[in-house]
Amino acid sequence: MRNVQSRVIDAPPSTVGTLIDTLAGPDDRLWPTDTWPAIKFDRGLAVGSTGGHGPIRYYVSAYEPGKRVRFTFTPETGIQGYHELRVEPIGPATTRLVHEGVGRTFGRTRLTWPLAVRWLHEALIQDLLDNAQREATGKLANPRRWSPWVRLLRRVAGQPRQPRVDLGEVAPQIGRHSNDFS
Repeated sequence: MRNVQSRVIDAPPSTVGTLIDTLAGPDDRLWPTDTWPAIKFDRGLAVGSTGGHGPIRYYVSAYEPGKRVRFTFTPETGIQGYHELRVEPIGPATTRLVHEGVGRTFGRTRLTWPLAVRWLHEALIQDLLDNAQREATGKLANPRRWSPWVRLLRRVAGQPRQPRVDLGEVAPQIGRHSNDFS
């Protein structure tokens, strides 16, 4: 499997990179915890720290603050491989935030990945990219909507619905916590 999702964000790479550094912390500004299981690690965002989100288990195998974090799946997840978030500078005020998952599925994940997990994963990452855009720019013109399949899978699993975003209520977040990671 190879799954790549990205978003071009009109913000400097340092602003977007700061969001990666908040992952799994007490003031995580990137992970969509309002509708998905929180991402947690036993020692925070540090190489060797173990954890994951929901039943998906992995450990931090590489971390370059403000630039990239790679998570390597543990065997019980049914994937031999990794997923990572990385900041790709396009220009001084434009950044591409990329999530890439690469691996080989085995066991029951060979069946669950194409039927359900892939679609849930892609919806979660789009919510994460929405958060990044909203936090980095103070606005989000077109929030991504979950597909009917994702809504059905979540309803069957008893998961919360996708929240509605009132675009008039989205307040700028630029500069918030900007000194936390300097």
